[in-house]
Formats: sequence, structure tokens, C-alpha cells
Amino acid sequence: MHVLVIKTTSLGDVIHTLPAITDAARAIPGIRFDWVVEEGFAEIPAWHPAVDRVIPVAVRRWRKSLWQTMRSGEWRTFKQRVSETEYDLVIDAQGLLKSAWLSRYARGPVAGLDSESAREPMASRLYKQKINVPWGQHAVERTRQLFAQALGYRVPEGLGDYGLTPPAAAADAAERADYVVFLHGTTWVTKHWPEVYWRELAERVVAQGLQVKLPWGSLPEQARAQRIAEGLEAVQVLPRLPLASITEVLAGAQACVAVDTGLGHLAAALDVPTLSLFGPTNPGFTGAYGHAQRHLASDFACAPCLRKTCNYQPTPADAQQFDLSKEQPLCFTRLAPERVLAQLHTLMSATRAD
Repeated sequence: MHVLVIKTTSLGDVIHTLPAITDAARAIPGIRFDWVVEEGFAEIPAWHPAVDRVIPVAVRRWRKSLWQTMRSGEWRTFKQRVSETEYDLVIDAQGLLKSAWLSRYARGPVAGLDSESAREPMASRLYKQKINVPWGQHAVERTRQLFAQALGYRVPEGLGDYGLTPPAAAADAAERADYVVFLHGTTWVTKHWPEVYWRELAERVVAQGLQVKLPWGSLPEQARAQRIAEGLEAVQVLPRLPLASITEVLAGAQACVAVDTGLGHLAAALDVPTLSLFGPTNPGFTGAYGHAQRHLASDFACAPCLRKTCNYQPTPADAQQFDLSKEQPLCFTRLAPERVLAQLHTLMSATRAD
């Protein structure tokens, strides 16, 4: 059986799809997958042994310059590649209009979430097989259920298995180096743990005899990493690294501390002990999924708000208790550095005991 998966973005969403691929490969002997994915994440599906062909798209880049996209022939090349194989089934695992639109160019019946289950209900109109998957579950479990219904098997019990075989396989806990990775970069402004907290945590971790590594993916992230590391010899700002090299760094770490970010999900897929910090978002729906994953979620009055912009108006009491110029958003004041360090020690100790 030959199946095409369409799941283009984001990094976390792509990673969340992998356990469903593993389920299907174990349930249906001989099943093989191709995968349509954004060009920046094309390495990830290729690390799964059940995926044969990765078909990159560049929707994010293409829509910025439609005329150039048409002139360059990139769109024509994509349509040729996605339509050259007759598939037994096409699964739109994204449930968006853009992914449903891409599915139109594939040859084969298309399955996807129905209008009650998809993030963009209109997308379901383009599917032949419409599947209901209830909300209120983690994204990994919803995707596992989508694949199981589309392909006709029961979701296996227990935690899903990412099934990755990346170029740099994760080391056993006993073999990992004495460093912790801080995954400080994320997309929403509201998901950023305050920089002053990262700095204090770095000082505390270094005082415990560990090193800290700071990856970055943009100039603002690089500048933040440099400020966090300033004057601390045991804190290393990494050079800008491709995804495979970041994977190698993550795989060798004792642990990671992360905000709600795609690299945190990659650490989970590599089975690296990770402490994830949540303010406006809900770890029950999109938290790092896997073994040795712990979440610290704010219990601030308005959390989780699921907003990209903070609408909370600080009170006079807040102004007296916190430095409003540095400790924003205030939901993260519930996750102070000393609490995070205590949880990190607990996580690392439990991992060593296992």
C-alpha cells in the first residue's frame, strides 16, 4: 500500500505526525509513505524508515512572490512530482485550506478531518473520506486516530513511538555529555520565558557544574543568546546550525529546558529529557510528547489564554511585586528560575535512575 501524507508545517506539527506513521507501519505490512512538507523541515520525514520520498513545498516563500514562483517553474515542478505516482490513499493530516488545496494535485482518494474536527472546516469539502476525531486531546493522539480510521486499524494502546532514525542517534542517558540545552526561541511573543529568567537559570546551572548550550535561528535569537551567556565561560552560544547538526547537539544533552517551540518537540522525539515551560499555551494539547517529558504550566489567572498578544493589564500589586520591564508576560512569573531548576534536577535524577 502506498500512501501520501500532506503535513507541511510547523516543525512541531510535523514531528507530531510521526507516531501515526509508526502505528500504520506496524499495523499494515508493507505500507510505504511519501510526504509533502515545507522545505525547511524536509529532513524530518526522511528520518522515518517507513517514508520513501519527501516532496518539499515552499508555500511560505511562494506566497510572498507569486509571480517569481510561477516564472521559476518551482510550482510546476511540485505539481509534476506530487502527481507522478498513483496513491492508494492521500491523507491530509493538517486540516487547513492550504493543505487541502495541495491534496488536489495528488492522484488518489483523499482522506482528512471532517468539518467538526478540522482547524479550518472548509477544508473538509475537498476530501472524499471525512473523518471525525474529537477535540480536547493531544495533537499526537488526534493524528494517530485520523490515520487509524483512514487506513482501517485500531490505535495501539500506550504512548506513540516516533520511530526516528536520525543521522545522529540519541545517546543513552549515561553516555550524554555534561551540558544542558536551553531552547529559548519561539514564534509567539507571549510564549517567551523572560530573558532575565534565562540568565538567572544559566547562572544557577553553571554553579551546579554543568555547561549550557544556546542554539539560535535568527538574529534576535542570537542577540538574546549572547546576552544570556555574557561573562559565563560555561555557557556557549552555538553557531547557526542546520537541523541535522542541532539534532546532534540535542541528542548528546543531559537535558533540555524549552519554551513551547518546535525544537522542544524534536528533543522529545529524540527521547531527550526535556522540561517545557508553558504560559499562554496548553501542554495538554500541544506539549512535548514522549518519555522523560515534563511540563511546567502557569496557573496565572488568565492562563492558558492561547493568545499571541498579551491582553493582561498589570495591577498596582503586580507593579510592586515584579519588574514589569523585564518579567513579561506575567503568566511566566509563576515559573521562576528556582522552581524551574528544582524541576530540572528532579527530571535529570529520574532519568539517571531509569
